[in-house]
Amino acid sequence: MKIPSMLLKRMYTFASLRNDAEGCRFSIKNRLADAVLYKLIEVKIDGQAIDLETITIQLEDSTRIMAPKVTRDNPIDFPIRKVLHVRMGGLKVATGKHKISLNFESSYGALSFAVEDSIADRPLDRVTVPYDKENDYAPKAIAERRKFIEEFGNGTLEHVSQYSFDPELLRGNIENFTGVAQIPIGFAGPIKINGEHAQGEFVVPLATTEGTLVASYNRGIKVLNLSGGVKCTVAADCMQRAPVFIFEDARAAREFKIWVDENIEPITEAAESTSRVAKLQYIDTYLAGKFAYLRFNYETGDAAGQNMVGRATFAACSWILDHATNIKKFYLESNLATDKKHSQVNIMRTRGKRVIAEAVVKREVLIQQMRVDPEGLYYHSNISNVGAMLSGANNNGAHSPNGITAMFIATGQDVANVAESSAAIIYSELTAEKDLYISITIPSLIVATYGGGTGLPTQRECLESMDCFGRGKVKKLAEIIAAVTLAGEISLGSAISSLDWVSSHETYGRNR
Repeated sequence: MKIPSMLLKRMYTFASLRNDAEGCRFSIKNRLADAVLYKLIEVKIDGQAIDLETITIQLEDSTRIMAPKVTRDNPIDFPIRKVLHVRMGGLKVATGKHKISLNFESSYGALSFAVEDSIADRPLDRVTVPYDKENDYAPKAIAERRKFIEEFGNGTLEHVSQYSFDPELLRGNIENFTGVAQIPIGFAGPIKINGEHAQGEFVVPLATTEGTLVASYNRGIKVLNLSGGVKCTVAADCMQRAPVFIFEDARAAREFKIWVDENIEPITEAAESTSRVAKLQYIDTYLAGKFAYLRFNYETGDAAGQNMVGRATFAACSWILDHATNIKKFYLESNLATDKKHSQVNIMRTRGKRVIAEAVVKREVLIQQMRVDPEGLYYHSNISNVGAMLSGANNNGAHSPNGITAMFIATGQDVANVAESSAAIIYSELTAEKDLYISITIPSLIVATYGGGTGLPTQRECLESMDCFGRGKVKKLAEIIAAVTLAGEISLGSAISSLDWVSSHETYGRNR
């Protein structure tokens, strides 16, 4: 299997080149896939080959093996995330930039790459938050950090320091862990959902400090339940990464688009080689000037998938750079994927889950529970549509990000993805029976039930309360969130129409 050169370069740990008492050294980390190192063939610094007899490979447990001793009969296991330190005895390199070349034999065949790294004059003297390289999640490291913060700033961290889980669980979720932000969680529901993945009644966790929010969603849920529940549909599912390739002129960019279309199979193979889960669906190409913007669209299983598609697209682009011609420059992200930003392309093409919740709200239920009739709510919604158009808002509804954010915090989602997930399209009409049909379309709901923060103790409990933790549950969670947002739209829309909005906040939301 040929591994693209750009992908191989990711093995090198930048800023690891340094001199020490024995010579100089650098580090490599397996960021690709489990492998076995059979032989170190050659190491070069600035084009000069280093005598293999002077090179040792140091393992993570500090064991050292002379380079010539590494053979097929005496290999080094090199699983993913393992670090190896390459030490060159007796060699000192000067301050500045250096080219490092590495050639080795592995379970993937003969591999080589070259990178540039540099040695600084001396470490910068600056005050930093304490960090323990050996175990930064140990109680001692956390206590030292807490003490530093209290002495450097003002006040104490009495409540921040109270938590009920093992900090070791946080590896990969946070750095410099010092404590927790305790956000109140209230449960709303049960809400009746008639989905393809979520079927039945569900209580929903809402983490918020906004008074009236849980009460408002409960009110909308009651109306939906009395009207038969919510029908939910996941219409599309894809996550993006959008590299850009730069050419001499627009014609070269146009030819590149044709080349990409003709080579979609090997590009897909390269992308999917990095993950068992990521599946490349298609590539949208957008040409502007001498630039070719490629928007890679993936299925990512039960993970949100931003990191997954980043790795996959990096591998695909590495293959492209090894095989295409006339490319002048390349960037892995061009801002066309619109990470953590609302965009029109997401509304049109989907980012995350495109999910629709719809219901027919009975006339008598609206009148009895909300003191508003369907005609009044429908009329008000039309006026609100004009306001949304005038403002340039990404949402013609009332407040769907309220419910989305509260559920994101409770269930361990990346809360910054509310930027994309806040977009929504509300539609309503009066039925022949004088009831109100209403739907909400969320075109870019980015959620996960596996990976990220979903496995942390509090967040996992909230997901498990809806039977939404783990593999095979992400579309179920998407349907539940969509249903809850529809309840919120009905509740707040009715409150504004019936002039109950301010009085409700005065009753439930005052905390002055």
